[in-house]
Amino acid sequence: MNNQIDYSTEIEIVSSSSTFIEANTLEVSLQEIESTHIIPSYTKDYEPLISVGDFINRTQDVLHHFLEGETILSPAIRVSHPIKGRIPEARFKPTSELRDDEKTVYYERAMFLFEIPSITSTINGQPMCLIVGGVKAYNEDKINGKKGSLENFKIFVGFQVKVCSNLCIWTDGAVVHAKVRSIGELMDETMKMLNGFQPKNQIQELESLVNYSLSDRELAQILGRARLYNYLPLNERIRVPELLFTDTQLSTVARDYYQDESFHRGSNGEITLWRFYNLLTGSNKSSYIDQYIPRAVNASQFVFQIKSALDTGSTNWYLG
Repeated sequence: MNNQIDYSTEIEIVSSSSTFIEANTLEVSLQEIESTHIIPSYTKDYEPLISVGDFINRTQDVLHHFLEGETILSPAIRVSHPIKGRIPEARFKPTSELRDDEKTVYYERAMFLFEIPSITSTINGQPMCLIVGGVKAYNEDKINGKKGSLENFKIFVGFQVKVCSNLCIWTDGAVVHAKVRSIGELMDETMKMLNGFQPKNQIQELESLVNYSLSDRELAQILGRARLYNYLPLNERIRVPELLFTDTQLSTVARDYYQDESFHRGSNGEITLWRFYNLLTGSNKSSYIDQYIPRAVNASQFVFQIKSALDTGSTNWYLG
């Protein structure tokens, strides 16, 4: 079992995979974003908000500075919730007669990541590589103001499990509410996050999950109580570890406990916490873009709370 991080740089730089999130999203290129997507503007002064293209390009600049000498692949980008329009000259044209140059579009939500395949590790025989990315959801901004208002972003760094493209992200590798007034402030937030991230520590913690297992009864208990979580009276819920996953996603975990090719149960019915964690992060691919990072962080927090209960014998509501 290898928990050493490899800093080889002999990998050709190519476009990266985009299967890290799937539901309700469309794969796009950076060139398309920069050449065809319009940029939302503040209603009071028509000044542009920070564009998705600038967000991606400036993140890449930070990475090349922070990870000088490492291999950084081209970004994988997915978008959702298109806002479509047309130029004024075409406002009365039938839709069937619209030319491409008369149509306008921007996407309300976008998520991207850069893979750094020169920084790798392996857990339980499954290769992983470092990833850095971000989320922009314009629905979280108040665009009825003017330039200088706070704009909202999510940024993250962690590891991607290559066999399934699941992302392993947790608190010290994510800024779920980055509120900035300029692209410079956003670059500063990204650099601060990267400076605070300790990849070797994350790998060691993730690797420890291989040594803990849940019986089929314990997994059933966790999933059953997880379905009850959102219906608990508020005074009870505040004392229970938060779980952000939906009933549909929990059903996906239950199905994949039996059927997932890489992370299904063992022959004795038990499942390691490493596999359970990957079933959770795999189900997160069905999230909307703006909900993905909070759930990814929550999956890590939740599994390590279960690990702590198994390790110390302490009480955990989900285990009963």
